[in-house]
Amino acid sequence: MKIIKVLIGRSKDFYGAHSMNVKGINGGGETIEDVKKSVMECIEIIKTFDDKNIPAALKGEYEIEWRLDVGSFLQYYKGIFSQTGIARLTGINEKLLNHYASGLKKPRPAQAKKIEAALHQLGSELLALKL
Repeated sequence: MKIIKVLIGRSKDFYGAHSMNVKGINGGGETIEDVKKSVMECIEIIKTFDDKNIPAALKGEYEIEWRLDVGSFLQYYKGIFSQTGIARLTGINEKLLNHYASGLKKPRPAQAKKIEAALHQLGSELLALKL
């Protein structure tokens, strides 16, 4: 199965997305849900093109891998994860996380991976939890 990687990022008041590995797939909206819907609509439009103009990844089965940049993640999940909690999980200074969330600063790739690894570790722990 083909994987279509779609990166979602945000500006001050808008989210945008583009495929990292398939040309022509993009979308935008005021929320992440709007962006995902827009990307799916874009894919449906592309699939109506002449066969020679449809990217190979869209022929047959494919899966979409949604990716968020760090600022978008922190902004989108701010009602669920506090910056204090993420700082505890990652060891990254809370003030720096706030800068990432506001778009004032962008994390280095190593910092982004550190945040991702901490979130995946938390996810693994939660999946293993029984109540």
